[in-house]
Amino acid sequence: MLLAMLAVPAAAATSLPAPRQVEIPEGSVTLHAELYRPDGDGPFPTVIALHDCSGLAGRSEQVAPRYRDWAEQLLTTGHAVLLPDSYGARELGPQCRISKEHQVQIRRQRIADISAARQWLVQQKWVAKSRISLVGWGNGAAALLWAVRPQMWSRNSEPDFRSAVAFYPDCRASSGLGWSTRVPTLVLIGARDDVALPAACRQMVDGARGRSALARIVVYPDAYHDFDRANLPLHAIAASADAATPERGHVGTDADARKDAQKRVADWLAR
Repeated sequence: MLLAMLAVPAAAATSLPAPRQVEIPEGSVTLHAELYRPDGDGPFPTVIALHDCSGLAGRSEQVAPRYRDWAEQLLTTGHAVLLPDSYGARELGPQCRISKEHQVQIRRQRIADISAARQWLVQQKWVAKSRISLVGWGNGAAALLWAVRPQMWSRNSEPDFRSAVAFYPDCRASSGLGWSTRVPTLVLIGARDDVALPAACRQMVDGARGRSALARIVVYPDAYHDFDRANLPLHAIAASADAATPERGHVGTDADARKDAQKRVADWLAR
């Protein structure tokens, strides 16, 4: 019996609340989302977590391991996590290799999803309304960068987002349009990322500093795209028609960058 107990993984030894699916009205679309919520009445600081172009679901799971792992980690710091499914709600699959005219648009549908998720959250008694933050990956991070621009602020959205964290976004459009942010925004990217472009993100954040002291960037020297995913061996993206993978570059875990990012995200959200 003792040996059996010792064999149980540490993660399994800690019982975390199971997620539940919620449905959020958004015009003609019902936005499906997975909700991870701590036990108790709250109010809890809450994160809206935005999936990348591969979508929210895994191949055989409602929530892909990357997002489940982050949600469970944030649960341990007292956060609730809402993961909107921008593709599944529209009966679409991954969008990484879909032509732009047929994609779920970052500046339209994904921004609308962020707004709908926030409106739903502020109606929940268990949410700390002044502590709703955004975290996004890839395509979701690019949407996040648009959502925090000063031009997107509305007095009807008070209180504003508390903070934001963007993992390896495509910063080219934001950089070219003179991006700045109205909430504390942290960008995390690998120096060797050849899917997104770290130079564009550096330029974007450096350009924002004259207009906003709220943006920070961390560039991990040896990290590639998807560095925060667990147990993903570094590899070149194969040429294929798989819409769940980017068209080019390399992806893989960087253990040091992953560990550092976990601490930085916790500290950033605690601000």
